[in-house]
Amino acid sequence: MVQSENPWEEFVVKNEIMVQSRCIGGVLAVFLAAACTNAADPAENVAEVSPASADAATETRAAFSEEGLAALDELLAGYVEAGQVAGIEAMLVKDGEIAYSATHGLRDVEDQTPLGEDTIWRIYSMSKPVTGVALMQLYEDGKFDLDDPLSDYIPEFENLQVLAGENEDGTPILEPLAREPTIRDAMRHTAGFAYGLFGEDYANRQFREQRILSSPGLDVLVDRVAEVPLLFQPGERWSYSVGVDIQGYLIEQFSGMSLGDYLDANIFTPLGMNDTGFYVPDADYDRFADLMVWSPEAGRFVPVPETRESPAALPYLYRQDTVPFESGGHGLVATIGDYARFSQMMLNGGSLDGAEIISPETVELMTSDQLPEGLGISFNGTARATMTAEPHKFGLDWGIISDPEAMASPAGAGTYYWGGAAGTWFWIDPVNDLYFIAMIQRFGNNPDMPFEPRAQSMALVYEALQE
Repeated sequence: MVQSENPWEEFVVKNEIMVQSRCIGGVLAVFLAAACTNAADPAENVAEVSPASADAATETRAAFSEEGLAALDELLAGYVEAGQVAGIEAMLVKDGEIAYSATHGLRDVEDQTPLGEDTIWRIYSMSKPVTGVALMQLYEDGKFDLDDPLSDYIPEFENLQVLAGENEDGTPILEPLAREPTIRDAMRHTAGFAYGLFGEDYANRQFREQRILSSPGLDVLVDRVAEVPLLFQPGERWSYSVGVDIQGYLIEQFSGMSLGDYLDANIFTPLGMNDTGFYVPDADYDRFADLMVWSPEAGRFVPVPETRESPAALPYLYRQDTVPFESGGHGLVATIGDYARFSQMMLNGGSLDGAEIISPETVELMTSDQLPEGLGISFNGTARATMTAEPHKFGLDWGIISDPEAMASPAGAGTYYWGGAAGTWFWIDPVNDLYFIAMIQRFGNNPDMPFEPRAQSMALVYEALQE
């Protein structure tokens, strides 16, 4: 093979990356040891979470030890200094006030541009809870019941079958459905749909071969999914799936609007999430964080090129003309301030600053365990979930820590969370009235340097908490 001067091109060719599919199993971060560091004083952070008084902000910071927050900041800055990420932005909010907020590192590696609080991030599967909230708005409007069969609204799913094995020639062995998958199944990942991100079974191979996650529209995606057998009988297992993109399709059917228009009118505009959407406008593109990918040849993380001359990179660009379809499962970009508005709305029971998004009862429904007895989850939005004596549970588009002691978690009971393929992560803890969000952009892993930012950041947050 001809040696390329571009480590990204070498990475693409040698590893035969299928953008949006095989690269999505990474966990967090980016490279650059010589990055800039600018930790922001919490009082100076401009992300508008809620109206704040000086007394309230001081009281909130007092809920955490100064030493504990300093340790958290040192951890996050250390990821940049160690070359694990090019840049990281984080925010910790308690009682509606910012307790900690910081940016470390770079937004643009080539130009050495430091991160700013207006940085736009690819949030990938952190799109899923947003889509779930939108669908549940329509549930509140009486458009459907959770246990309605999907085929009631998607006739293409009337003839679904279940994968029972494979013949020697690779053709599938199929069996009929014991029952139809429901909307609840799609929202809790028990419908049996594949995803194509991992697995060498016939169904997951078909997702990759047919490039289902690169479909030119939701109609085409649904048509293609309908031709692929389910991995198991609905309700038998939990398996991360294309179910949230199907939810996006349902939103369009129920509302008569495109997914993007519906989200903008019913979530983003009411909440003031002005930088959240399915692509980055040209005028704001200089605020878009570099996406880094591990290059074995270079021995470091390298940026995905921001040019249409690298076809494999196109889906990463999030330009209006490079987005194949509006994906409710992995398609959104956002600032950390925007996602804080969404998180605060959830923590408030479905409303923020006079905008009523969903009811407290619906928040409770979405964030309580919806899995059949005996089931737990094995993925956390970014990587395989850490196995504990008791696996985490799942609601409607949210992972749930229902029993912190059995699940080996320091968080409060009922904490709900998820993460994104490029390493973003967050959790919302109603018991302690707090949430934490962190944004990074990386695919792949440095094989010589373990990286566990979720567990490490969560441990430090609760060690710092003094209440």
